[in-house]
Amino acid sequence: MIGLILPIDRPSPLEYCILAPFAGVHPMRIQLSLLVRMIVCMIVCMIVATPLKADILEEVVVTATRSDQTLGDVGASIDVVDAIPSIGATHINESLQRVAGVWISRGNGQEHLTAIRSPVLTGAGGCGAFLMAEDGIALRASGFCNVNELFDVNSEQAARIEVFKGPGSVWYGSNAMHGMINVITPKPNGDRTAYLEAGPNDYFRGRFNLSGESWRIDTNLTSDGGYKHESGYDQQKVSIKNLQTWGEFDAVTILSLSNLNQETAGFIQGPKVYEDGHASRQNPNPEAYRDSQTMRLHSHLQHQLASGASLSLTPYFRSTRMEFIQHFLPGQAVEENGHDSVGIQTAWRGEHLTLGLDMEFTSGFLQETQPNATVSGSAFLVATIPQGKHYDYDVDASTIAMFANYQWALSDRTSLEFGARIEQVRYDYSNQMTKGQAKDDGTLCGFGGCRFSRPGDRKDNFTNVSPKLSLLHNLSDQHQVFVRLANGYRAPQAAELYRLQGGQNVSRIDSEELDSIEVGFRGGLEVFDYSIAVYAMNKDNFIFRDSNRLAVDNGETSHRGVELNLNYQWHPAWSANLVANYGRHRYENNPDLSAAPITGNDIDTAPRKSGSIRVAWQPNEKFDAELEWVHLGRYYTDPGNSAEYGGHRLLNLRVQYQSTQSTTLFARAMNLMNEAYAERADFGFGNDRYFAGEPASLYLGIKTEI
Repeated sequence: MIGLILPIDRPSPLEYCILAPFAGVHPMRIQLSLLVRMIVCMIVCMIVATPLKADILEEVVVTATRSDQTLGDVGASIDVVDAIPSIGATHINESLQRVAGVWISRGNGQEHLTAIRSPVLTGAGGCGAFLMAEDGIALRASGFCNVNELFDVNSEQAARIEVFKGPGSVWYGSNAMHGMINVITPKPNGDRTAYLEAGPNDYFRGRFNLSGESWRIDTNLTSDGGYKHESGYDQQKVSIKNLQTWGEFDAVTILSLSNLNQETAGFIQGPKVYEDGHASRQNPNPEAYRDSQTMRLHSHLQHQLASGASLSLTPYFRSTRMEFIQHFLPGQAVEENGHDSVGIQTAWRGEHLTLGLDMEFTSGFLQETQPNATVSGSAFLVATIPQGKHYDYDVDASTIAMFANYQWALSDRTSLEFGARIEQVRYDYSNQMTKGQAKDDGTLCGFGGCRFSRPGDRKDNFTNVSPKLSLLHNLSDQHQVFVRLANGYRAPQAAELYRLQGGQNVSRIDSEELDSIEVGFRGGLEVFDYSIAVYAMNKDNFIFRDSNRLAVDNGETSHRGVELNLNYQWHPAWSANLVANYGRHRYENNPDLSAAPITGNDIDTAPRKSGSIRVAWQPNEKFDAELEWVHLGRYYTDPGNSAEYGGHRLLNLRVQYQSTQSTTLFARAMNLMNEAYAERADFGFGNDRYFAGEPASLYLGIKTEI
C-alpha cells in the first residue's frame, strides 16, 4: 500500500486548500463537482495570501438594467468584451469566443448561428431564444428575428460588447430567454482614425472614425473574395452618434445603417470531408446569395426630476429588408422578408424602485417564390414542391409591456432585488394567396397536396408574465456572491405561426418558457480577478419542427453548466486570461425528432466543453502581442447522438507596433497551426455536412491618425 504521510503539525491554509477537495473522494470519482471545489478553494487561498483590489467590480455595464451601473451592483452574469480594435475580428465569433458559455457558430461569409448557455439553435424561431441589440434596442422586432441578425450591427467598431447570460426578460421581454448580446456604440472623443487592412482571398477592409466633442461617425467598408469558390461578400456599415440637449432632456441619438451583398457557399458533404484541402474550397451552391439592408434610429432621452428620481424615454424606428435563396432546401426557393417598426422604451427610476412601459408596433411581410421546377429528389418531392409562389403574407404586430423592479438593501453588505414584467404580443396576419395547400394558381399537387400550407387570415395574441429574484452579498470590498432565480420566455415567431407545412392548417403553439437558477462568485486580487457561475435551467414548450415538418411545442430540455473567467497579470509586461465552459444540454422528453427515444440524449450541436486561453505581452508602450488558443469540444450532430464532430483547437497570434506617434502597424495570424476544422458541423438528409474553416491566414494593416 502506498500512502501519503503528512506532518503532525496543522497544515497551512494553502496545504489545506490543495488537499481538502480530495478528502473522502475515490480516485475514479473525481469529476466536475470536484473541479469546481478545487477552483473555489484555490481562489480562497489566493484571497488569504494576496493583497486585494476591486477593479472587476467597478466595471461599468448598462445591459442589466438599461442604465449605467457598476458590475458589483448587478446580481447576474454579464461579460464584457472590450479592446475591439485590437481584436480586429472579421466575424463576430472571433470577438465572442472570449466569453464563457457563448458560441457564435460561423456559417459562410457573415452568416452565423448562436448559442448562449444553450445548444446552437436553428429553424425559424431558433433566433427567438436570444436578444440581439444595439445600445439596448433590439436589432429586429419581437416576432421577426433572423438567425444571422448580428451581421446587421457594427460590432467591428463598437466601444464594447456586453453579454448578459440567462433570462433577462424583466427588462427586455420576449426573446431575452437564454441571454442577450448588446453592442455598445462608442462615444464622441475627438479622435479621427483610419484602419486599413488586407488579407487572403482578396480581403480588404477600411474602418474610419471621425469625431468631434458632440458627434461621431464610424464607417466600416469590407470586401472579401471568399475562401470557397464563387463565394465572398461586400458589406458597408455606418453608425452616427450625436449628443445634445432637448429642453430639460439630455439626448443621445444614434443612426445605424448596414448593407450586405453576399455570394453564399453551401455545405460540403461527406464524413470529415473538411479535412480534404481541395474539397474544403468547393462550393456546391454557386447560385446561392444573401442581400440584407437595415436602418435603425433611436434617441435616448434622460431627465433628472426635482424629486431626485429620473425619467428616461427612448423612441426608436427600424427597417429591415432581406432576400436570399434557400439553397439548403429542395426546390431552392427565394425568400424576401422585411419589417418596419416604431417603438418606445420608458423608465421612471426612484431610489429603490423602477417602473417602465415599453411599446412597439411592427408591419412585416414574407414572400417565398420558387423560380424553377423541382427536378432532383424523389417523386414525392418533385410533385409536392411546385414552381411558383409558396407564401405571401403580411403581419401587423404590437408588443405592449409593463415592468417593475425593486432593490432593497438588507444590510451594508447584502441587497435583494426582485422584479416582474407582463407583456402581450399580438399578431394580425393577412394571407395574400389562396388558402391551404394548393399551388399559387389554385391547382392541387400530387400525393395529397403541396408541401406548403397557408392558413387563412387570423389574429393571435400571447401574454406572458416573467418574474425574477436575486440576492447579492459582498463577502468583502473585493469579493461577492450572488444567487439569481429568473424566468424567461419567448412568444412564437411569425414564421412559426404562419409559414406552415402540409397537413397543418393552424399552428397551435404557445410561448416557450425557461426557469433558471444561478449562483455566481466574482472578485479581484492585486494581480488576479475571477468570475465563476454555476447554472441550471429547464425549458418547457420548446418549439421545433417535428419529423413531419410541423411546428409543434411539446419539447422539454434541460441545461446545466459552469463557467469560469480568470485574469492574471504576474508581471507589468505579461498577462493571461482563461475562459472555460462545461455545459450539458439534454432532451428531457421524446419530441418527434427521431424514430428512436431521445430522452437524456445531448441536444445536437451542443459541445460540452469550450473555452480559450490568451497570453498577452507588452514590453513597452509601442509593442504588444497576444497569443490565443481556442478550444471547441466534440458534439453530436443529430438528436439520436449517432453522428458527431470531434471538435477542434485553434492558435491565433495578434501583434501591434507603433512605428510613429500617429501610425501603428498590426498583423493577425489566424489558425497559426493550419488546423483542418469545421466552423459548423451538421447532419441532414442522411449526410454529414460542414462549413469548413479556413487554413492559416495572415492579415496585415495600418492604423493612422487622420
